[in-house]
Amino acid sequence: MSELHYASATQLVAKIKAREIGCVELLDHFLDRVDRYNPALNAIIWMDPDGARARAGAADEALAQGEDWGPLHGLPMTIKESFNFAGSPTTWGKPELKDNIPDSNAHYVDSLLGAGAVIFGKTNVPINLADWQSFNEIYGTTNNPWDLKLTPGGSSGGSAAALAAGLTGLDAGSDIGASIRNPAHYCGVFGHKATFGIVPGDGQSLPGSFSQADIAVVGPLARSAEDLALSLDITAGPNQFAGTAWRLQLPGPRKTALKDFKVAVMLSDPAAEVDQAYQDCLQGVADALAKAGATVSDSARPDVDTARAFEVYITILRAATSRSATEEQLAYFAQVAADGTVDDSSYLARMARGVLLPHREWLVLDNEREIMRHAWADFFKQWDILLCPAATSAAWPHDQAGERQDRTITVNGKQQLGVEQMFWAGYPNMVFLPSTVAPAGHSPEGLPLGLQAVAAEGEDKTAIEFCRLTSAEIFGFRPPPGYD
Repeated sequence: MSELHYASATQLVAKIKAREIGCVELLDHFLDRVDRYNPALNAIIWMDPDGARARAGAADEALAQGEDWGPLHGLPMTIKESFNFAGSPTTWGKPELKDNIPDSNAHYVDSLLGAGAVIFGKTNVPINLADWQSFNEIYGTTNNPWDLKLTPGGSSGGSAAALAAGLTGLDAGSDIGASIRNPAHYCGVFGHKATFGIVPGDGQSLPGSFSQADIAVVGPLARSAEDLALSLDITAGPNQFAGTAWRLQLPGPRKTALKDFKVAVMLSDPAAEVDQAYQDCLQGVADALAKAGATVSDSARPDVDTARAFEVYITILRAATSRSATEEQLAYFAQVAADGTVDDSSYLARMARGVLLPHREWLVLDNEREIMRHAWADFFKQWDILLCPAATSAAWPHDQAGERQDRTITVNGKQQLGVEQMFWAGYPNMVFLPSTVAPAGHSPEGLPLGLQAVAAEGEDKTAIEFCRLTSAEIFGFRPPPGYD
């Protein structure tokens, strides 16, 4: 049984359908591991083992009668706490919502259940899904399985930690500021941020919130790129309204061999300096790509001013998340905006402008984004992938003091504001592009480092296939020590 908990979801479902293992048996295997390892990790913060066993038992009975529920038949998996799952809490880590128990499922959850999944638990998040850590007053702090003193990332930190430690078969997260990609990088697993709008986010929301936020997406985290592709196939498509008029048909990958890819490599940027050891790791991937026959450039870039892109991203990001701001927070940001002593280029000042942004000014920024979107489209006429970091360093120590914008991390021996690394989230995300994070190697301290593969809009399968190939030929998933 030892290999089961680190097998891919695709492999596990194949074992179920080949009758090599029962659905209840596999579920109990994961539940035993949760009992053993989750107390120290605090990755999975809600479970329904009885309900999951009942569904797993029904999956076994269905298979015995020749009935196939779909590509996830009987697979035990977890989902991020922010998804509505009937009978479970959806709080987004907010204490005032600790008793919010939805009676219906998110669209994404229904898609997974429709494919045969057995959802047995939920994974931890930061309050309001707004941190690259995962802690809140309701559930406490989630730790990184590679080192319990470190963050697992956020906001899908519980998801990535659970996958890395072999506590679940598959997971689902969300991403507006690298909330899928950042935890995947910190924990050494795979995550995919889909092209904006192709995977319905209905029901991954706070009570009373129905409109989809600008930039925000939902998507899979997994232990293999194959699982990302499988999950995307299951969940991508129109929502309940659009489904009456249109269908989604994602193109296949542009290339299916590393030697055929044209890859632009971007190791750092003045907007968000990257730790040298991380740059060296990605350079090693680039060198391996060139050795495999790929066309590799260290200078090709979209015609986009990166400093301006970062400024626009933070402003429209905070405009997108402003609907959750309280009256007290709005008053505070008004004070910040009026304070002439606040650095106009600081994250705090940009956040205040975004939260208070008049709609007409948003339209101007949105038009500027469209110009950048065209520049990226021109870039991808010549290049298949932009290979870049997912953050500026490996995972760092828990830091829950003060406000997020004031916390620092160490990069190249210097203190860097942690929010600066959001550049690597927004550079592709602001313009709706898909990007996949996959394991790329380890830091000198033995911590996971991930590559971010950005592809053209709508070409999600190109990014995922590229990562499938790099994981097979260069560096793939490695479990953390101590979770045998």
